[in-house]
Amino acid sequence: MKRSNFQVNQKKPELELNKPPEKKMWQKQGPFSLWYFIVMLILLYFFQSAIQIKREEIPYSQFQHYLKMDQVSECIVGDKTIYGTLKLMDPKTGKPRRFITVPLYNSDLANALQKHGVKYRVAVESHFFRDLLFNWVLPFAFIFLLWGFLFRKMGTAGMNFLNIGKNKARIHAESLPRVTFDDVAGADEAKQELGEVIEFLRNPEHFQRLGGRMPKGVLLVGPPGTGKTLLARAVSGEAGVPFFNISGSDFIEMFVGVGAARVRDLFEQARTKAPCIIFIDELDAVGRQRGGPAVVGGHDEREQTLNQLLVEMDGFDSSSGVVVLSATNRPDVLDKALLRPGRFDRQIVVDKPDLKGRVEILKIHTRQLKLGSDVDLEVVARRTPGFVGAELANVANEAAILAARKNRDAITMADFEAAIDRVIAGPEKKSSILSPEEKHRVAYHESGHALVAELVPTGERVHKVSIIPRGIGALGYTLQVPEKEKFLATRNELLDQIAILLGGRVAEEIVFGDVSTGAQNDLERSSELARNMVCAYGMSEKLGALTFGKTSKSVFLGTEYGETKNYSEETAREIDAEVKAVVRDSYERVKKLLEDNRPLLDAIAARLEEKEVLSGEEVEAILKEYQK
Repeated sequence: MKRSNFQVNQKKPELELNKPPEKKMWQKQGPFSLWYFIVMLILLYFFQSAIQIKREEIPYSQFQHYLKMDQVSECIVGDKTIYGTLKLMDPKTGKPRRFITVPLYNSDLANALQKHGVKYRVAVESHFFRDLLFNWVLPFAFIFLLWGFLFRKMGTAGMNFLNIGKNKARIHAESLPRVTFDDVAGADEAKQELGEVIEFLRNPEHFQRLGGRMPKGVLLVGPPGTGKTLLARAVSGEAGVPFFNISGSDFIEMFVGVGAARVRDLFEQARTKAPCIIFIDELDAVGRQRGGPAVVGGHDEREQTLNQLLVEMDGFDSSSGVVVLSATNRPDVLDKALLRPGRFDRQIVVDKPDLKGRVEILKIHTRQLKLGSDVDLEVVARRTPGFVGAELANVANEAAILAARKNRDAITMADFEAAIDRVIAGPEKKSSILSPEEKHRVAYHESGHALVAELVPTGERVHKVSIIPRGIGALGYTLQVPEKEKFLATRNELLDQIAILLGGRVAEEIVFGDVSTGAQNDLERSSELARNMVCAYGMSEKLGALTFGKTSKSVFLGTEYGETKNYSEETAREIDAEVKAVVRDSYERVKKLLEDNRPLLDAIAARLEEKEVLSGEEVEAILKEYQK
C-alpha cells in the first residue's frame, strides 16, 4: 500500500504533560497521615492523665466526716471537684493519703474548713485540652476521614473534587499504537482536507506568504461508525504538534460554571503548546442551540460552557496557532454561532463509503487475518451496501470468530457470508423449530419476495433466500445485492421496491387463501415508502410536484422527531387516498404477476422448504428451467 504524503519523518517532542507529577510522601499516604496525628493526640492525652498524681476518690459525705474529725490536712476547691491531702497515712506507701471528691456546694463549706484549721484555696479547673480534643479535633477528624474514604470509593472523580475546574483533556501519548492516514480508508476527501490543516501547522509560512490564515476549526460530520474519531487519531499520528483529546461531555458537571472554567483551562494549556490541535469528540454534548425552555442547572451550565467556547475560538482572546478539531453526528442541533466561519471554518462530511471505499476498508481490517484463497473482498463489499467502517470491521471480526469456532486454518468465504448474515439479520435461532405448517407458509412468503424481485424490471439480483429464523421475530429473509452504487431512485424503481415488499403477503393470499402476521414489517415499509412518494418526493399525478408536512429529522441518524402539519384536512384526505391508491395498484400488480407465474412460485417454495437456504444461482437456475 502506498504510504501517505502526510507522514512525519521527524520525531515528536516528548510532552511533559503526559507524565503525572511526582507525589510527595504525605500525598501518597492520603488520609492515613491524619490517622497518625489523631492517635498521637489521644496517646498524649492519656499520657498526661497517667502522669498526674493518683488520688483516692471518696464520697463527699466521707469528706465531711474527715473534716469533722480534723483529718483533712489541706485541699484545693475547684469548680467541680475538691482534692487534697488527709492526715491519715496510706498503709501501703506510708505517706499521707490523697483524695478527690465531687462536692455538694453550700454556703457553710468555707466556714467549716476554716473552723477545723484546713488549709484550702479555690482553683478554677481548666479542661481546655480535653474539650478541644474530644469536642472539636476528633469529630472534625472523623468527618475528614469519612470524606476521604468516600472519595476513594468514588475513584478519580472524587479525589479530584477540589479540582473540578481543571480540564480533562488527554494528550496523545507516544506509547500508544500510532494511527496514520494509511489506517483510514474510504474517506479520501476528508484526508485531503485534514492534510492541509496538518501542513499548515507544520509550515504556516507556505500559506501566510499569500495572506492566508490558519483555519481555526474543522468539524467532522457524518453517520455513526464512519471513522470520524479514527480520522482524528490519524491526525494526531500524522501531525508533529501536541494533540489534546477531550469529549464534549467532559466539560459538563453538576456545578454551574465548571464547564466554562474547563474550557478556559484547556485553551490556556493549549496556547502554551501552540501550534497544536484540540480534538473535541461528540461536540453536540456541549454545542447545542441556545434558547428554548429553561432546564434548572443543566441549561445554564451548558450555555455558559458554549459561550466560553465561542469566545475562545473567535473572541477578544484570539487563540493563535490552536486548531479545534471536532466530530459530531448531530450537526442539525449545533448552535449557529458555533458553525459560522471564523470558528469552524471547514465542515468535512465523512459519509458512508462507496464500493471502492468498502473494499479498501476491508483490506485494512483483514491485514492481520489469515484469509483463505477463496475470499474475494470485492464480493464481500458488494454484499454490504450502506455499511460503514465500524460495521465492516465487525463483519471481519465475526468471520474470524466463526472460522475459529469451526477450527479452520484460514477464514473462508463461507465464514464471511455467515458473518454478513449475522450482522444484517442477527444470529441463527437454532432452538426455534417451526412447525411443518409454518415452515410451508414461510417458504411461500419468502419465495414471493424472491420471485417478484427477479421479475420486476428494476429489481436487484437475489443473493440468498432463507427460512431459518434469525434475530428478533425474523422467520426468514430475502437478500438482494445491488449491481452498482445508487444515489437516486426513480418513480418506477420505488414502485418496484413496493412490489417486492408486498410479494410475500400476496403469495400467502394466493396459495393459502388467507394472510398471516408475518408481513407486518413489509407492510410498514411499503406504506412509508408510498407516503414518502406522495408527501416528500412529489410523485403523485393528482397532487402534483408538492411536498406536504415538515418533518424534524436528524440528518445522519435518520430519526424523526415529529411532523409539522402545513396542509388542510381536505388535502390530508387526498393524501391518504393517493397513498392507498399507490399501495393498492402495486398489490394488484404483484397479484397478477404471481398468478401468471404460479409454477415458478411453487418450484422455488418447494426447493426452499427442502433446503431451507437457496443461493441466488439456485434461484436463477429454477427460473431458467421453467422459462425454457
